[in-house]
Amino acid sequence: MLSDRRRIVLQALVNEYVRSAQPVASKALVDRYDLRVSPATVRNELSFLEETGHVFQPHVSAGRVPTDVGYRAFVDAMLEAGSEQGLTPAEVESVRKQYHALEHEVADAMRETSALLSRLTNYVAVVIAPTLRRSRIRRINLVWIGEARAVLVVVTDSGQVADRTIELVEPVSPEALVRVEAMLNAALDGKVGDEVREARGGVESATALPARVTAQVLDEVIDCLLEADADAVVSGGVSTLLTQPEFADPRLVGPLVHLLEDGLETLHMLTSLMQTDDVVVRIGAENPVGLDRMSVVAASYEAGGTEGVIGVIGPTRMDYARAVSAVRTVADGLSDALG
Repeated sequence: MLSDRRRIVLQALVNEYVRSAQPVASKALVDRYDLRVSPATVRNELSFLEETGHVFQPHVSAGRVPTDVGYRAFVDAMLEAGSEQGLTPAEVESVRKQYHALEHEVADAMRETSALLSRLTNYVAVVIAPTLRRSRIRRINLVWIGEARAVLVVVTDSGQVADRTIELVEPVSPEALVRVEAMLNAALDGKVGDEVREARGGVESATALPARVTAQVLDEVIDCLLEADADAVVSGGVSTLLTQPEFADPRLVGPLVHLLEDGLETLHMLTSLMQTDDVVVRIGAENPVGLDRMSVVAASYEAGGTEGVIGVIGPTRMDYARAVSAVRTVADGLSDALG
């Protein structure tokens, strides 16, 4: 537990390092921040913070730089005090007005949200649509287009649609396909995608249906939801991240680019963070290997009774107050627009 003075010194050091991207000397803190103590006192406090692992000194003659431990203490104190006033009132109002006027589908809202969040923070923005496997199925349509071909359309309660053309395991008549459709709608209506497998036994036992085709369509429903989830990630702002001094070497961004290219990996990484309804902040080594020099700020949003996730990814030298404020404000606006 840090004393109040050490917390204030650490807060000033983090703010100054975020601003300058250079190791911070005690004199700079005294000159720029109203610490009301002498440079010698600040040096003593920085020495203590270095001993406790909150800061480190890259070179003997250099100033101090926050560590992951220091950032964590800074962020926890900020969240506990509710002091993350990162966006101006005008920016918050602008975001709310933008979502109030939004009349697009989920996919369009995701793209606009990614661009907005990246613009507000100058970090990589990631938007994940509500996971179809956790959405409730509202309707299944089967369109007969030949004796052994059909189009499958799955509509969820969040308004998302997944579709594909399937080659049937055996020829069926249009009338038989209508019966398969009716049976699936009766069996799967209101079920979460993850519950579809549990309904398979009852569907397969229906004597009035072509059993092999019915089982195949049910498997296609499951696969359709899984495939759609892999494509349910929209991101933007990687080029902006490259302007940050930490990533002057593009190879450092390689793991992040790889993550963003793999939709399911991105989905699993961000959704695994959401153990709370509030904004989540993961710093440096708290993230998976490859992202351990970055920080992630994420929050969930609601669409039609199911949840998606938005977040920003940037250097550990992140403007956490602005990132948290932006993510929270945009998540609230997106929930209002899609709810």
